[in-house]
Amino acid sequence: MAAEDDNTLPASPADARRTSVTASGLAPLPDHRNVDTAWWQELWQRHAHVTTPLRQRGLECDVEFGLSTYIVRVSLPDDSYLIIGPPQEPSGDRPPGDPQGWIVTRQHPDDQTLFEVIYDSAPAADPGVPERPEARHGGNATPMIQAIDHRLTQLGLLPPPVSPTANLHTHPAPPALDVSRGQDVPDTADRAPVYVYGEAMLALTDRLNGAESHADAAALLHQVLAPVNGLLERLGEFFEAAGEKAKEAEEDDGLDLSYDLADAAAEIRNLAEVLHVAEDRMQALTPLPPAPRLPSASARPPSPPSRALPPAPPRHTR
Repeated sequence: MAAEDDNTLPASPADARRTSVTASGLAPLPDHRNVDTAWWQELWQRHAHVTTPLRQRGLECDVEFGLSTYIVRVSLPDDSYLIIGPPQEPSGDRPPGDPQGWIVTRQHPDDQTLFEVIYDSAPAADPGVPERPEARHGGNATPMIQAIDHRLTQLGLLPPPVSPTANLHTHPAPPALDVSRGQDVPDTADRAPVYVYGEAMLALTDRLNGAESHADAAALLHQVLAPVNGLLERLGEFFEAAGEKAKEAEEDDGLDLSYDLADAAAEIRNLAEVLHVAEDRMQALTPLPPAPRLPSASARPPSPPSRALPPAPPRHTR
């Protein structure tokens, strides 16, 4: 059938976007007419730090209006769904996608008994009600995504992960670096230090410099910005662990150092939040047309013979 032909062109701009993101390893965009409207695209961008990591896990997402503000609805393989958003009552005055806290519930359209709260980082509305442990994370989306990961894995509802770099055929992955032999040792008289972790990042930078398309560059950005397994998240965890190690000294300077390292971890995670849409923006960039090629020297027409300048007129002296 013609509709099954791989060469069939998408019927609309929305279909074109769905085709492109599916090819990149993300779950498709929602299939409704609002996808082409400016207001919905603005809402989608404001929630990209929530929808992108979930779509990377193969989960289809949509942004819709809840009781009093916008929410993210996530479809699950067993026909249940997640509702992700700020508290609906009372409604807050913060912009969409930037709540004071997140609430994640799992529900089923045909089974009203299936209702569970997976995550709740919203501040308690009643002073007499104790806050949940995750309330300390506030509006940070990363711990929320991790909680969703954990619960859906328990339920067997997480689709198999799809590597976003599976289609990167132009630049093979750098070889694994052996860090088990103490290669990153301090400098000595007869041996220079080997910074294996810095070398790994340098290899990633070299691949980015050699990327032949914006899609390839976006996939490399994903390695750094992914909210659960990306480099910035792992770097934040590293500084948190270093802070805990400093506390073990039980000295005043160790405590001060732990605070500085905790601040560094928070700044790194804030950077990841600021850049959460950079991957999608890179993916959407239009490739530049190839530069025109100059004719080779053999194909160029011969230069006209140089003409000697006429002699200057004689100067008359009085």
